[in-house]
Amino acid sequence: MPPMLDVKGLEKIYCKSRFDRTPTFRLTADFTIEQPAVVGMMGPNGSGKTTLFELITGSNAPSAGEVRVMGRNIHRVRTDQRDRLAIHYHQSYQVRHFRSLVPNALLEPAQSAYPMVHLFDEPQFNTQDGYIGFMLDFFRRLRGEGRLVFLCVHPNEPFHLEILREICESYIFVQKGSVTPLADYQALLAHPPAHAYLGNLLTGRAA
Repeated sequence: MPPMLDVKGLEKIYCKSRFDRTPTFRLTADFTIEQPAVVGMMGPNGSGKTTLFELITGSNAPSAGEVRVMGRNIHRVRTDQRDRLAIHYHQSYQVRHFRSLVPNALLEPAQSAYPMVHLFDEPQFNTQDGYIGFMLDFFRRLRGEGRLVFLCVHPNEPFHLEILREICESYIFVQKGSVTPLADYQALLAHPPAHAYLGNLLTGRAA
C-alpha cells in the first residue's frame, strides 16, 4: 500500500509580478504520512498553511515537487475528481473549489469514490453544549473509516490547545514557509518556534 499522503520536494514560490520574478514568498515541504491519522497544523498568519492545503488538494500548482495521495499525483488527476482524493474545508466547513486550464480529458481519473484526505482550515469550534464533542466524534469517525484528517487551528484560547492535544496524534508547524512535521504533542512543545508561537497558552502546560 502506498502512503496516504506523500509530499516530496514540494515548493511554491510567489513573485512580485509576471515580469518581476523577484521571490516574495517561498513555501517548502517534504513529509510522508503512512496511515490514517488526525494531524494538527498551526503557525502564524501568513506562514503558508492555506497554501499547503491548496497544494495538497491540487487547487494550487507547485513550483517544484509533487503531492501524492494514495500513490496518485494529485496534480495529474482530473480536476472534477480531485476532491475524491483530498478535500479542503475552509472555516465554516465550506468546500474550496478551483479551476484548471488543463482539459480533464488529458488528466487521470481519481480511482476513488470518497475523499481519503480531509483538510479542515480553521474550523469554527462553537462552545455551545455538545458541539465540540460532536465535531471531535466526527473527526474520529473519519479516522476510523481509514481517512487522514488535518485540523488547521490558530489557537487563541486555552480550549483550542486542549482540543488539539486531545484529538491529534501528530502535528505540523508552519512558519515563514517552512513546514516542520512533529511526531507528538511533546515534540510540538519542544519545537522552539511552536513554543514561542503558543506563548501564554502554554503557561503551566509544558510539564
